Amino acid sequence: MRADIPPLAEVRRITEKKRDAWWTVMLVDPVATPLVRWTAMHTRVTPNQLTWGAFLVGLGSAACFAQGDWRWLLLGALLYHVSFIFDCMDGKLARLTGAGSVFGAWLDFVFDRIRVLVCAVALMAGQYERTGDVRYIWLALAVAALDALRYINSLETFKIRHGMREQIKARMEAAREAHNEAELAFMEDLLRDNPQADVEHDRAVAAGAARGTTTEATAAEAPKQETAPEAPDGPVVVDLQRSFRRRFPWWTRCRSFLQRHRVRAHLVSGIEFQMGVFIIGPALDSVVAGTVVSAALLLVFELAIIYKLLLSTRDFTRTLNSFGATA
Repeated sequence: MRADIPPLAEVRRITEKKRDAWWTVMLVDPVATPLVRWTAMHTRVTPNQLTWGAFLVGLGSAACFAQGDWRWLLLGALLYHVSFIFDCMDGKLARLTGAGSVFGAWLDFVFDRIRVLVCAVALMAGQYERTGDVRYIWLALAVAALDALRYINSLETFKIRHGMREQIKARMEAAREAHNEAELAFMEDLLRDNPQADVEHDRAVAAGAARGTTTEATAAEAPKQETAPEAPDGPVVVDLQRSFRRRFPWWTRCRSFLQRHRVRAHLVSGIEFQMGVFIIGPALDSVVAGTVVSAALLLVFELAIIYKLLLSTRDFTRTLNSFGATA
């Protein structure tokens, strides 16, 4: 038994993400975090072994799905949830014990994609065998395609946002070399660290937070400029989500509320999509409805991400132009 494992409250702080899928926050973390602490204290299980365990339980779920009968579907849904709990535990155990590795991250990602593909084929094949309905073949293809779309879109969006930030930082470095010593902060980061920020003053409060003060007086006195490359007494706050927040001011309130409860604003991501297809649909013996509804919600949120990225690129162009105008 290891004596260096902290109490449960500290384990939660170390292992649980600041923002996560609502399914994980509500239905997985309350079980996975205590199990991770117990595992670290009483066993020698490694994160990679948990990854293998999640994968094997996922294959067991697929075997149940292939049977087609509702009782097997219910068992398959339960096993899929257990598999996902193990899948969350490997990362938590790595963060708690410091035993994570780059290969382990790769293994986790690859096994997740294989599990989704195998379970999709097994689930729809079982239903096709039971009913002879050709729709299940198309649904299997749709699940595989949408799972791939979600992760491809996520990676490409991250790359584009990272690229925009790097270009803005490069412009700021050039400005510093021209004796402009203003610091740089991104509104998105500041609001993420301070989800309680009032929506009407989010820009002002964020600017004050970067200076080290977040009082109402600071919010009232903070500059209102769009990208403000000339702010010698404080940081330059670059807001690449300005257009989106202006068009949908209610969304910032919703996001702040969700973040205060550790729930990320992207309410239907790959995780919720999988749970709708492999848990909710089979448990209700309504595979078609569960898959179609989950797919539609996933597409809505993916399109919202794309639209948000489009507006962000326009803010990016205006930001670069503002540096040029200042020069």
